[in-house]
Amino acid sequence: MTHVAPSRLPDGSTLELGTATASYQIEGATTEDGRGASIWDTFTQRPGAVRDGSDGAVACDSYHRSEEDADLVAGLGVDWYRFSVAWPRIVPRGTGQVESRGLDYYDRLVDSLLARGVKPTATLYHWDLPQPLEDAGGWLVRETAEAFADYAMVVHERLADRVGLWATHNEPWCAAYLGYAAGVHAPGRREGGLAHRAAHHLMLGHAMAAERMRAASPCDVGIVLNLAPIWPERPERPEVAEVADGVDAVRNRVWLNPLVDGAYDEGLLRVAPELADPELVRDGDLELVHGSADWVGINYYTPVRPDLPGADAATHDHPEGQAYPGVPSFDLVVREPVTDIGWEVEAAGLEELLVETARRTALPVLVMENGAAYADRAVVDGRVQDDDRIAYLRDHLAATERARAAGADVRAYVVWTLLDNFEWAEGYTKTFGLVHIDPSDQTRTPKASYDWLAAEARSRA
Repeated sequence: MTHVAPSRLPDGSTLELGTATASYQIEGATTEDGRGASIWDTFTQRPGAVRDGSDGAVACDSYHRSEEDADLVAGLGVDWYRFSVAWPRIVPRGTGQVESRGLDYYDRLVDSLLARGVKPTATLYHWDLPQPLEDAGGWLVRETAEAFADYAMVVHERLADRVGLWATHNEPWCAAYLGYAAGVHAPGRREGGLAHRAAHHLMLGHAMAAERMRAASPCDVGIVLNLAPIWPERPERPEVAEVADGVDAVRNRVWLNPLVDGAYDEGLLRVAPELADPELVRDGDLELVHGSADWVGINYYTPVRPDLPGADAATHDHPEGQAYPGVPSFDLVVREPVTDIGWEVEAAGLEELLVETARRTALPVLVMENGAAYADRAVVDGRVQDDDRIAYLRDHLAATERARAAGADVRAYVVWTLLDNFEWAEGYTKTFGLVHIDPSDQTRTPKASYDWLAAEARSRA
């Protein structure tokens, strides 16, 4: 092992750069070295669940190509590499037996990064819940939060001598509301307001893990949220303003309220009365969550513009159906230009979100994901010439710098993602990567955007 003092939270004197991946999206090897089944292994076998019928069984084969991928990160010259740990690789059944071969893999990955001068940061949960825990109730039950804290400690004990910056959850909104309300992500359930139970248990698991990790050794523990600026299309209409408040409650305040205030506000409880249930939110829960983050991560791709259903030809039905349980039905307005996945391109949304999140939380803020899916068709001199992605990243990096200039304590900007990979319910039909992957032989080919980010990193160094 390479033993070094673990890198902690950046001091903010400069904006540090990085890139990110997630375990199920890149690793493959889903049945190797004792790895158990995850909810995504199960969900992808459901007919129609994934756009192209694919899964993560091979993905980018990073489980076998971690050295090659570490070289690609090092070639960018960025400060950070954010990876996620696959819970079923470490604790195959979610609780009980620990699989040392899974820990060994992340050991090797961390050492590979450190040997190349890259600081590793680990995310403990990027949606690949062990299937046995889902069979026992998943995030709808408290026991999953407790199991998460136990798993977090297993990983922390192995890697904490070299990893000092930790994220508990990535985008718990997706895990709770896309997974248990809309049914478009694993585990593919449509439980309506019961998804609010999942949200509470995710935050509780975060707080339990953070408390134990800090007690074990000095580290900086945060949580990564896909907060969104909520821009109602016609805010002067009371009905639209009501919908927008509900959307903000379920998208943003369900996470920030307990973190910052140790409470759920009245507007949130109106759309999520489940969160007023004392059997769910027990004495001490919100006190534990309150102040449990040393930093907050922001994943930003697009603003949210709610409007009344069918109010205008520019709107369309909400693509995630039931992802906002308790909120009156609404449409989303999507303005041009859009990325290949249909998300509006608006860098001002990131600037606003960073300024407001820094103000609301009084915590250091890290942009932990920002990037764009584009079709990447043009090839010039053997490079994918993805000028549209370069323009997107340049504009959003500039927005991040404007937020810093406005006084927001923003300390990192991390590009999603290093590699074209398994894009969840979109399968392999959408590409966010700085590096093209040939699915026939896994050949990695950096794109023009990779060169752009490398040049940006050099100029900042």
